[in-house]
Amino acid sequence: MSTPKPPKDKRTKAYKEWKAKYESSGEGMGDVVEKITKATGIIAVVDKVAGAFDADCGCDERKSKLNNLLRFRPKDCFTEEEFEYLSQFYSEKLNKFDPHITVSVEQQQKMIDIFNRVMPKVANMTTCGSCFNSAVYKPLSKVYSTYL
Repeated sequence: MSTPKPPKDKRTKAYKEWKAKYESSGEGMGDVVEKITKATGIIAVVDKVAGAFDADCGCDERKSKLNNLLRFRPKDCFTEEEFEYLSQFYSEKLNKFDPHITVSVEQQQKMIDIFNRVMPKVANMTTCGSCFNSAVYKPLSKVYSTYL
């Protein structure tokens, strides 16, 4: 799920609408489940039953786990060090986003570390070049290109 870029002028109505829409969208699947249970009244029943037994319903923990499993937004932005690394990496290649480039094990590990910190999914080391390209290289290069 890709969030459109916000309008540049933060004083405009368009920016305020973008911000309200973006902030109202959930972080992940846990937020969606929470909205559904609130809208249907299920959460009120669960709270009453849990309160009667003086127990925690576990909703917050479940929400957090679901958000981590299926996240809609990027977790974070690139750090300055990560951006510089990617800038240097892409500048060393003739065609910045060529899907047929060769990547060393060290470069792959560094890119996976960046990917796992920034992106909503988790990637692992692989010996398959096309798997690395589709799972890590292409998504990371798309995010990087938005910074340019």
